[in-house]
Amino acid sequence: MKPIAQLIVTAAAVAFSTSVIAAPAAATNEAPDVLVKRVSTDVIDSVKADKDIQAGNTKKIMDLVNTKILPYVDSEKMTAQAAGRFWRQATPDQQKQLAEEFRTLLVYTYAGALSQIKNETVEFKPFRGQPGDSEVEVKSQVNLTRGEPITLNYRLSKGAQGWKIFDLNVMGAWLVETYKSTFASEIGKGGIDGLIKKLHDRNEQLANKPLNKAPQK
Repeated sequence: MKPIAQLIVTAAAVAFSTSVIAAPAAATNEAPDVLVKRVSTDVIDSVKADKDIQAGNTKKIMDLVNTKILPYVDSEKMTAQAAGRFWRQATPDQQKQLAEEFRTLLVYTYAGALSQIKNETVEFKPFRGQPGDSEVEVKSQVNLTRGEPITLNYRLSKGAQGWKIFDLNVMGAWLVETYKSTFASEIGKGGIDGLIKKLHDRNEQLANKPLNKAPQK
């Protein structure tokens, strides 16, 4: 994923949580497009108003991720889709470990871009969902101070805790799809446990680097 795409994904409030984090009660009946707009605006405004976050303050960035982003994303569903058929072959404990490591990787990856947010704005397209839908797509574009707007679309599914994001599309590429081949390759070499170890080792590397220096993937 290109650096600017990484920045935009984060700026639009996309990070990844474990399924045990409950969405606030007020969000349970919130329409999917309203939820995405609210969270995006809240995160961008928070970053622009906090010079410590812009400077790369790790604690403040992680606090922002945990309080304003994590409750609205379903990492278990995302991990299951990225793992494909291998997810069903994994034990419950392996599924839990894999989802946790994948969440951590994505948090490091995208949290690193928060300090780069400057004057970007998000423009949402008319929402096409129907009242009975259980999965929808919310479409938007990010307007840059320089360069062409970037397409950013979200896929959300509805559960007991309301709508949650489980995939996103940046410039025509769905995030889950970009990880499928990586997951399959690692599983082919070392099985589910091999993939878990690979993600764990990568997360340990990222933990020892400043967030604003974290690699894209």
